[in-house]
Amino acid sequence: MNDTARSNRYHIGIFGRCNSGKSSLVNAIARQQISIVSDIAGTTTDIVWKNIELPGVGATVIGDTAGYDDTSELGKMRIASTLKVITRIDLALIVLSDMPQNAQMEIEWKMRFEKSNIPYIFLLNKTEQGGHNAAVEAWEKELQNKVSPISAKENIGINTLLSDIADIYKKEDSTDDITHSLAKKGDTVILVMPQDAQAPKGRLIQPQVVTLRNLLDKHCITLCCAPEELPSTLSLLSSPPSLIITDSQVFKQVQELTPPQTRLTSFSILMARHKGDIVEFVAGANRLLALPANARILIAESCSHIPQNEDIGRVKLPMLLRKKFGNDISIDIVSGNDFPDDLTQYDVIIHCGACMFTRRHVLSRIRQARAQDIPITNYGIAIAALTGILNKVEY
Repeated sequence: MNDTARSNRYHIGIFGRCNSGKSSLVNAIARQQISIVSDIAGTTTDIVWKNIELPGVGATVIGDTAGYDDTSELGKMRIASTLKVITRIDLALIVLSDMPQNAQMEIEWKMRFEKSNIPYIFLLNKTEQGGHNAAVEAWEKELQNKVSPISAKENIGINTLLSDIADIYKKEDSTDDITHSLAKKGDTVILVMPQDAQAPKGRLIQPQVVTLRNLLDKHCITLCCAPEELPSTLSLLSSPPSLIITDSQVFKQVQELTPPQTRLTSFSILMARHKGDIVEFVAGANRLLALPANARILIAESCSHIPQNEDIGRVKLPMLLRKKFGNDISIDIVSGNDFPDDLTQYDVIIHCGACMFTRRHVLSRIRQARAQDIPITNYGIAIAALTGILNKVEY
């Protein structure tokens, strides 16, 4: 269970006022002590994430957030951290307690989730104290939503909650098939994987692992090689492969060796569809090609790492951009969660494959760019466009 990357887990966020029982709910769902539980309001500071396995869902991660009514000295920082979680979660559990005195905060958070198209469940906690029927009715009237009674302390209603979570999960649009219609049972597929300074010793990077597992599950005949071994790998086959999937940094090299009847794509392009909006990314690449010579470009990486000499986002992609548009372009690079709120200073955004982000996280960035009318594309699609082979690859 713990081997599943967090970016491939179903993300659930726990929200509510201070001391409503959010941390107790996390512990009840995980069936172990994960979060610090206290009667003192504002105990939760940094968001606590816990990897668990849920029935009907599988690999999941639950985030325990700070109370959104926090008025302490660090309250603004805690609430700001809680707000950022919205871009990462697939489901929100909003914890209520007692009779509603003022439901304005809950209504505001409900609207935030609806705006981001995130499903949510309202839960009235601490029902072991009795007299909760009137509170449920009062909250439902204020919120115009169903409210489910639970007791995290006594484990009341938790099994029903787990069933409700599984039902919501099943309704979600599945994006598990990373190779989608490009590969089917019996197809021969070659994976071209450079083993350069960026490749972790003894391991494959996540897009390669996810793609390889997907092809094995589809019962494809899969061959793996480094770029320099591609000619000899092709020579071993009695007929051309159905598909070649390559690392974006050797796109042009691999494209020149790809047989005419063989389809070609990249791990980054597969991730673009898997984690984002492929139509938006292709449109962004087309607008990228029309940039002025003094354009300002934002390159966004999902992970924070120490740059290598062969780094795609910090070395190879900027070189391609300057070769195409000249040295007058301006390039800013951000990593991790350091994504600007104001994107209007940029002419285009080029995002990495986002193997470390959830799909909702990437889609939230796409929505943010679209709202500000800034084109956004993806590493693999941008590289294909800049090298003149976008019309020759599959996406």
